Amino acid sequence: MWIQILFLVQDTCNIRMDEITKAFDSGASAYDAQRRFIIPGFDDFYEAAIWAAEWPGENPAILDIGAGTGLFSSLLLQKYPQCTITLLDVSEKMLDVARKRFFGMNNVAYRIQDYRCETLGGCYDIICSALSIHHLEHEEKRSLYERIFQVLNEGGVFVHAEQVLGESGWQQVRNYAYWDEFVMNGPQGNQLKEAMKRRDSLDKVERLSTQLKWLTEIGFLDVDVVYKNRSFAVFMGRKGDSRSGDRIR
Repeated sequence: MWIQILFLVQDTCNIRMDEITKAFDSGASAYDAQRRFIIPGFDDFYEAAIWAAEWPGENPAILDIGAGTGLFSSLLLQKYPQCTITLLDVSEKMLDVARKRFFGMNNVAYRIQDYRCETLGGCYDIICSALSIHHLEHEEKRSLYERIFQVLNEGGVFVHAEQVLGESGWQQVRNYAYWDEFVMNGPQGNQLKEAMKRRDSLDKVERLSTQLKWLTEIGFLDVDVVYKNRSFAVFMGRKGDSRSGDRIR
C-alpha cells in the first residue's frame, strides 16, 4: 500500500513538472521581452539581487538555478566577467535561448535537470535563483535549500530573487491586486493574460518569513532581506567561513 502511495505521489510530481516544462518551453522566445511588463520595479528587483551576490574575488564559480533564458546570469556576467557560470534549468528551449545569448563564451555551461531532487553537483561560491523555485512544493523548496547549502564553498552566498506569499491572507489579496493592476495597465496587458494564468495555476508561493526561518535552521548565516516590493523579494544567506571564525554546519 505504501509503495502504491509513493508511486502515486511521484507520478503527480512528474505530471506537475511536465506542465511547468511545457509552459516555459512554449513561452521561451518571448520570455525576456515580457519580464519588464510583468515584474513591478523590474530594475530595482534585479539590481538588489546583483548587489547581494557579493564575492571578494573576480572569478567566482556561480550556479544559476532555474536559469531559463539567462537573464539573471547575464547581469552576473557583467559584474564578474571572469567567473565560471553554470545555467541549470528543466526547460531545454529556455536554455536554447540562453545559448544564443552567450554564444562563444567559454566560461558558460548549461545543464538540463530537474533540480527538485537531483544532485546539484560541483562546489560554488555564489548560487542564485530568480523566479523559479516558487514552482516547487514547499517541502521541495526546503530540501533544495539544504542541497544548496551543501555545495556552497565556505564563505559562499545564496541569493534568491523570488515571488513570496503575503504574511496574511489579507495582505496576499492586496499584493495580487497590485500586481494585476500593474500588468493590465501596462502596454502589453492583454498579451500577458496567459502569463498571469500560469501564475495562478503553477505557482506555489510560500511566506518570506517561513523561508528565512528555513535558511537559518539549515545553517546559513547573515540571512536577510535586501529588497521587497509586495510579492517580489530578494533574500540571501551566507555559508560560514572558517577563516573568519564563522560557523560551518
